Amino acid sequence: MKNIATALVKAQKAFGPALKSSTNPHFRSRYADLSACVEAVITGLNDNGIALIQKCYDCTDGVMVETVFVHESGETLECGILHVPAAKQDPQGYGSALTYARRYSLMAAAGIAPEDDDGNSASRRTEIKSTVNENQLADLMAAMDETTTLEDLQKTYKAAYAATNGDPAWQKKVIAHKDAKKSKVGG
Repeated sequence: MKNIATALVKAQKAFGPALKSSTNPHFRSRYADLSACVEAVITGLNDNGIALIQKCYDCTDGVMVETVFVHESGETLECGILHVPAAKQDPQGYGSALTYARRYSLMAAAGIAPEDDDGNSASRRTEIKSTVNENQLADLMAAMDETTTLEDLQKTYKAAYAATNGDPAWQKKVIAHKDAKKSKVGG
């Protein structure tokens, strides 16, 4: 376990936030979908010689998923099986349960969480003055425009996202800027 443990520590240092970029129409809330969770960790894992595998197991009332990290040395880290019952016993019910199980299994295994806490929106907040350096963010977004590879875009995006200092309006601008550039780079 020495090789995979060392590589996983290095990989976690490179993990980004699981961005809440999807909307649940039933609850009018935002959440980090499976794609956002994978995007938050895959570059850090792969750059450190770790492959991400999610194994499915037979289950009659839902789905069972296990996230497994496989190191290029051959060492593996199995992260435990997560069972999620299917709300409906039809293909859509099982598909929804599978996506949910994969997302939560990955977040638990990788030690990541969505970028903010839903509970914050329900609590009273006092007006907080933004601590965003707008000139720095403008420079970082311009640097995103200059990137030519997805790897460079990801690095520049992480720096820009960190520079938002948690300001939701700036986070949305940075995410939108990254998504626009990503479609042009080929992602």
